[in-house]
Amino acid sequence: MKVLKFGGKSLSNGEGINKVISIIENKVNQGEEIAVVVSARGNATDELEEILEIAAKNGDYKTPFESFKKVQNGEYQEIDLSVEFEVLDKLFEGVSLIGDYSNKIKDQILSQGELLSAKLLTSILTKKGINAHFTDSRVLIKTDSKFGDAQPLEQVSKKNVINYFKQNCDTVNIITGFIGSNNNNDTTTLGRNGSNYTASLIANYLDAEELQNYTHVDGIYTANPDLVPDAKKIDRLSFNEANEIANFGATILHAKTIIPLLEKNIPLRILNTFNHENQGTLITSKSNKEGIKTLSVLENVSLVNLEGRGLLGKTGVDARIFRVMGDNDISVSIISQGSSERGIGLVVNADKATKAMIELEKEFENDFYSKDVNKISITDDVSVISIIGQDLSTFHKPYTALIKNKVVPILFNNTVTGKNVSLVVKKAQLHKALNVIHGEIFGVSKKINIAIFGHGLVGGTLINQILESAAAIEKRKDIRLNVFAIANSKNLLLNKNGVSPNWKNEIQTNGFSYTIDDVIAFANENHLENLIAIDNTASATFVENYIPLAEGSFDLISSNKVANTLSYKFYKDLRKVLAENQKNYLYETNVGAGLPLIDTIKLLHLSGENITKIKGVFSGTLSYLFNNFSAKDVPFSEILKEAIDNGYTEPDPREDLCGNDVGRKLLILARELDLQNEFEEISIQNLIPEHLREGNVSDFLHKLKEFDPIYDKIKAAQEPNHVLRYIGELSGDLQNDKGNLEVKLVSVPSDTALGGLKGSDSFFEIYTESYGDRPIVIQGAGAGSAVTARGVFGDLLRLSDKG
Repeated sequence: MKVLKFGGKSLSNGEGINKVISIIENKVNQGEEIAVVVSARGNATDELEEILEIAAKNGDYKTPFESFKKVQNGEYQEIDLSVEFEVLDKLFEGVSLIGDYSNKIKDQILSQGELLSAKLLTSILTKKGINAHFTDSRVLIKTDSKFGDAQPLEQVSKKNVINYFKQNCDTVNIITGFIGSNNNNDTTTLGRNGSNYTASLIANYLDAEELQNYTHVDGIYTANPDLVPDAKKIDRLSFNEANEIANFGATILHAKTIIPLLEKNIPLRILNTFNHENQGTLITSKSNKEGIKTLSVLENVSLVNLEGRGLLGKTGVDARIFRVMGDNDISVSIISQGSSERGIGLVVNADKATKAMIELEKEFENDFYSKDVNKISITDDVSVISIIGQDLSTFHKPYTALIKNKVVPILFNNTVTGKNVSLVVKKAQLHKALNVIHGEIFGVSKKINIAIFGHGLVGGTLINQILESAAAIEKRKDIRLNVFAIANSKNLLLNKNGVSPNWKNEIQTNGFSYTIDDVIAFANENHLENLIAIDNTASATFVENYIPLAEGSFDLISSNKVANTLSYKFYKDLRKVLAENQKNYLYETNVGAGLPLIDTIKLLHLSGENITKIKGVFSGTLSYLFNNFSAKDVPFSEILKEAIDNGYTEPDPREDLCGNDVGRKLLILARELDLQNEFEEISIQNLIPEHLREGNVSDFLHKLKEFDPIYDKIKAAQEPNHVLRYIGELSGDLQNDKGNLEVKLVSVPSDTALGGLKGSDSFFEIYTESYGDRPIVIQGAGAGSAVTARGVFGDLLRLSDKG
């Protein structure tokens, strides 16, 4: 025989009840021997409790009661449920008159939900020609008299069930879950989720082949799918694992359900009424493999803290705490202790926390006077996450991921077996914490949530590169890149599930004005984890947002050079905030676009290598100008105009020609060596004749020929076989606080590496103590939106891989 148990949502009006009837019909037609245990339909138990409270306050209970009756009959108005409704009517009337009720009365009222459910289902099945029999479990399950949470009396209950099924063996027995009766035949209930317990007991007493628990989900998941969209269904679990899940908040299981099944080794299968072709989750004595199984959550709990240095080494403290909890019927979910400063944390149901604190204060009253106990306090609004199957040897991975996402557990402990770890976190951080842990420990893609600021040439190219490559990267690296925000100087586009390839139109139509706080708030409200902000602007004001972004749990990536070239104080303050918040800041494209220059210098410096000099061509635009001017017998203005027409320069070419951009890049490299130079200390040779440095762009573009006599003279004054190069050079004693930074036009032999530069390549020489006069040379495309965007993308992937 198989025992089928259907939950409240499965039995609700419409699709639910119809699916249940179909499942039972199919099993009967296939010749399966089954018994059916039912919960109250829909939200009947909660609704009856609400009506009871209204009646106790002498309120209008009749209106909600009439609604309740209509819902319970649903589409089957012809089925007579008047007996149960009359019982309820009399009980509510009595409660209303007295203005109060006992747990005994409450059990009588709540039991009617299951009675109505079983009676309705039996009638429907009978009309369909199925030999169904209404079974009131109060005649089967005998309990003690603890109303509201009664315990079954095993021997008499087992005898009743076996005898009953012998007499009713040729029928489908539709049994009420949740309810029983004491020896006086007073109605009792088995506690919330007790219908599962009823089904488990029936299965045990009948030595059932399997208990099939039909719910509204496909089985047990690696986490609650409502909280973790990436949660995966678990095919198999052991009873021990299921018991841990039940103890730590999985509503699909009742902790007491497991034991009767374990005694007889009866498999439990969790199935979906609405998708009954799915095989669900099978729970047996054996699991299919070791390892982490699922994340369970306990909500509606509080943390009671007992603190006191004087308790260290004092015997009997734990016993006193547990005696107080036991005497006051307060269940402790988790206990954790600290030894250096004696502190004990207890997780209890939120509605029992105040009682626990008051009773503990009474128990430890003398210890307050002797200063052995400092304080007893309550931390509300907390939740417990239990990682079922987590070994402490690998716990550092999810723990580090939490800290990186600014979720700091208040308390954690592990079981004696060392295979389950529980964390207490702030309730507001539960959603994010679950997703971070789940992404870290299960074989699902790690989700990286990205906000991109600036969508011009570099930013726009980067966005398209990410969207085009996302699927391949997820497949190859198990990293899911999710661009949830795109912003320009005026408008912001937000989508927690990621922007579409049509983002350019969407930011125009759906974008709105914003501050950086809007982006941070959106990420928090949607519990987005693994946050990265990318600055592709050239804005001097946007860098003011770096510190609030880091404090808001964002790692930073920037192609914008400004943040690294402002005052040395800002440079150090930013890095202090990054360190305090355990955030990273990558900016490989600040110098050399996509070339691995900054990384190389960082590695050399960190390894203790003494860098003695850095020099090179830092500007792709100026590389193009002087490479071509040196190689061709044409005026300088003609090469400059060619560069302008091809879009190699800034809209105002003077921004390239003044040398400040090269100066900023040189300063960034100097600061990587811990030099404290300021921008004002750089010696920069401005390539623009003094009389052309002011005025509007249009006037300047009409006067380009005025460059020619100056640069013809410089070119002609060179030694034979020499060429012009505009370089940045960092020299001096680089072990001091400051170095010598120069940006200048130089003449070099054409047969050297620097002299042989072609096109618009960037070129860098890094001289070190170990390599002497043989520098490390890095050369390649050092400019262009596609190259720079690809460099930023490289930083993004490097950051995504961390941790």
